[in-house]
Amino acid sequence: MQANKLIWLIAILAVVSCTNKQKTAPEEAATLSGLKRSNFQSVVNGDSTDLYVLKNANGMEVTVTNYGGRIVSVMVPDKNGTMQDVVLGFDSIQGYTSVDNNLGATIGRYGNRIANGKIKVEGVEYQLPQNNYGHTLHGGPNGFDKQVFKAVQPDSQTVVLTYLSKDGEAGFPGNLNVKVTMNLTNDDAIDIKYEAETDKETVVNLTNHSYFNLSGNPNNTILDELLTINADTYTPVDSTFMTTGKIDKVEGTPMDFRTATPIGERIEADFDQLKNGKGYDHNWVLNTKGDISQVAATVYSPETGIQLDVYTSEPGLQVYVGNFLDGTMTGKKGIVYNKRTAICLESQKYPDSPNKPDWPQPYLKPGEKYTSECIYKFSVK
Repeated sequence: MQANKLIWLIAILAVVSCTNKQKTAPEEAATLSGLKRSNFQSVVNGDSTDLYVLKNANGMEVTVTNYGGRIVSVMVPDKNGTMQDVVLGFDSIQGYTSVDNNLGATIGRYGNRIANGKIKVEGVEYQLPQNNYGHTLHGGPNGFDKQVFKAVQPDSQTVVLTYLSKDGEAGFPGNLNVKVTMNLTNDDAIDIKYEAETDKETVVNLTNHSYFNLSGNPNNTILDELLTINADTYTPVDSTFMTTGKIDKVEGTPMDFRTATPIGERIEADFDQLKNGKGYDHNWVLNTKGDISQVAATVYSPETGIQLDVYTSEPGLQVYVGNFLDGTMTGKKGIVYNKRTAICLESQKYPDSPNKPDWPQPYLKPGEKYTSECIYKFSVK
């Protein structure tokens, strides 16, 4: 008799357990991209990570993790109304921490390169960690992309990320309080606003490093996508990807994207800058001159009809087309990220500006506020 009661009790518990699992399953599959929030709830360097979901009135969805202040997915409709995920990323926090990458990350303190890792602030020379051909790239090997931001989601379309970069972190002077506000607008744009304040003079150059593939399928390269850059000039680089200090005209060169041109049309041309950059990996000097109402660059996928317009308050835009993606990273949905399967559009001061005084300067003093804005706006054409 006791045995029968025990069997009956086990059966009831099994039913209750299954029912509870069924109740929690929809919450796990709440994102359009198929990402599970639980896969992003972890502890990194003693701080908790999570996934934040932004949705607008049109059904567009963006997910963000506070690990590295990263955009994880961007779901937008294509010309047939089918939702496509147009950025590269991983299915879990472990994907981001297990391999060195900056997919979707907030980059700081200084986006792009600083020559030989040396800056001079108030007459004092600081040596920064060198992590790229003897230079400091994207804040060094432990930049903002490796840090856990505090996150607050004030509404369904906004996430606010904050981080205190302490004096001496990655060799930079000053306690730097950083605030990054990502807002998904109802006109299908990701509006990113950066703010920073310091207690000691320092340099700041924040940007976002999302890898876009407007076909929605990173098995495809982005070589057939059309690129337009609103710039008459660019900053050439040497064989270590460092800016030379010159500003050259794009006219008559493969660097001319003033009219829409397939990214791959001239990428293998016999041109020194393409050899030095292993393809396109350069800063363009924008004609917009900080006017965020003007389009700085446009990418268009003939396959999906999805168009991305970039607006920025910054004077420069780094355009990188995934030349170093090499198949060693497996991202969302088990897709291997191969060469030139994405394009990055990083708003910025020009690379190595602290060492080139004639260029727009990135210095921030106590009592001042650093502000920068970049808008990634999506539409269908």
